[in-house]
Amino acid sequence: MMNMESIHHVSLTVRDLDRAKAFYEQVLGFKEIERPPFDFAGAWYAVGTGGQQLHLIVHSGETFRQGGIDTRDGHFAVRVGSFKAAQAWLDRQGVSYEARPHAKAGFPQIYVLDPDHNVIEINAERYDGE
Repeated sequence: MMNMESIHHVSLTVRDLDRAKAFYEQVLGFKEIERPPFDFAGAWYAVGTGGQQLHLIVHSGETFRQGGIDTRDGHFAVRVGSFKAAQAWLDRQGVSYEARPHAKAGFPQIYVLDPDHNVIEINAERYDGE
């Protein structure tokens, strides 16, 4: 058996790199990191402090979702320190989301879509709302 240490990165396809970068930088607060000089457009981001990364890849193929938030669809999750603060931030940014403060998962969850309809889960260890 392999000894897994952590998830290194998640890759998502996007259609419009500038639009995607604005979302991941301005809404989610990810910091762009250096990316090798591939022969296709994209961007890499540091996620948190544990070395995990998000890789955006420009793609014009048929790999994109069309619908709204489907929490059973492929997604990645980031952990935040405060559910309430994350929800307030998304409200200030005008981002639509599905909040599950008392989720069956055992921790509060917020689901959002990026501009290309990739599903992102934002969760916290505990619910700190009212």
